Amino acid sequence: MKDTTPFFTDDTIVFGLLMLLLGFIFYTSSSVKPHWKKFYKYIPALLLAYMLPGVLTTLKIISPEWGLENEQGSLVEVYGTSQVYYISSRYLLPAALVLMTLSIDLKAIYNLGPKALIMFLTGTVGIIIGGPLAVLLVSIVSPETVGGAGPDAVWRGLSTLAGSWIGGGANQAAMLEIYGYNTDNYAGMVIVDIVVANIWMAILLLGIGKSDKIDKWLKADNSAIEVLKEKVSTYSEKISRNPGLTDYMVILGIAFTVVGISHFGATGISNFLKSNVEAVQDTTSAMSSFGSQFFWMITIATVLGIALSFTRFKQYEGAGASKLGSVFIWILVASIGMKMDLTKIADNPGLIVVGLIWMAIHVALMILIAKIIKAPYFFLAVGSKANIGGAASAPVVAAAFHPSLATVGVLLAVFGYVVGTYGAMFCAELMKIAAAG
Repeated sequence: MKDTTPFFTDDTIVFGLLMLLLGFIFYTSSSVKPHWKKFYKYIPALLLAYMLPGVLTTLKIISPEWGLENEQGSLVEVYGTSQVYYISSRYLLPAALVLMTLSIDLKAIYNLGPKALIMFLTGTVGIIIGGPLAVLLVSIVSPETVGGAGPDAVWRGLSTLAGSWIGGGANQAAMLEIYGYNTDNYAGMVIVDIVVANIWMAILLLGIGKSDKIDKWLKADNSAIEVLKEKVSTYSEKISRNPGLTDYMVILGIAFTVVGISHFGATGISNFLKSNVEAVQDTTSAMSSFGSQFFWMITIATVLGIALSFTRFKQYEGAGASKLGSVFIWILVASIGMKMDLTKIADNPGLIVVGLIWMAIHVALMILIAKIIKAPYFFLAVGSKANIGGAASAPVVAAAFHPSLATVGVLLAVFGYVVGTYGAMFCAELMKIAAAG
């Protein structure tokens, strides 16, 4: 047994360190000094904001959770958990979504066409077929890695990955209940989820800095995206003003009032469905994910944000509403990065290989379809993260292209929650067949 308590366990200090990193990144990325310009030409600031907190976690300076860890790298007794990510995802994320959708142009989003949805569904199909193919390939070389019987059967554990990678945490929990995987081994699957998904996230963020070159290679037409960005930017410039204290207080008042309403509504809807709808009550049902408060919180925040874009509150974009939303998104990025421990890559090497092959199939299919339909890198990246990362990551990646695009990521991610459990169940049944073969 090993004690994994980090050097800093106080969330006030942890948050201070994350803000120090973000401040350093923004200060250096805006520097006119040649060495910094050259550095950020190759390493996007967003990638750095994601990776540096992971380095702090790897060095045990901070940690998302800590306690006693066994030889397999799984926590068997938890002493403490950081709430930084929880606060970021439950309070700052919905606030950011509201502020970033205040100036949204729904007609322009509609004019983006069907390619965004096609790429999202391609990502879903990639996860569904990638799982069984990965199991099949690994079973040829190392059958024990994907073997096991009863509750210990590896395919049962991998079903939770499918739930997470198509939908999100609620779908992942549903799959754990549906297929009854041994919870003693579940931590190993969580490690695979975090390691593989974070590697892909880092690659996607790296690609954003080279999106023009990638679009050229894909022969993609991104004119509709540019039109949307131009419309929002032009509108923002048209109503731009020097914001005062009143503006900031009203903007934050709008954002966090909606956050409060979203939490209130999410709790009410979730409790109502859990109490009155049998399919939602049943944790082995594909409908159980609709009992997730996070799902309803994101949905309500997005709907209210879009509704506010039809009111005079839209003019607060001129006072920097989306900029404040971007601040919240950057904090969320740092808190997500904090969950990554680079040393975990060496744990459960067999299962991580399965996860990497699985992800590679998903990525290969995404690239193939993007090439065929000439979809821009934006659709590839956001379509993938709407599956793999869900509502916490998709708007982050979308907003990295332009704040006005965050809503596209959210809408696709919400759709992922809806289809997540059904897609994961289909994937699990195929993995069961692959493992038996």
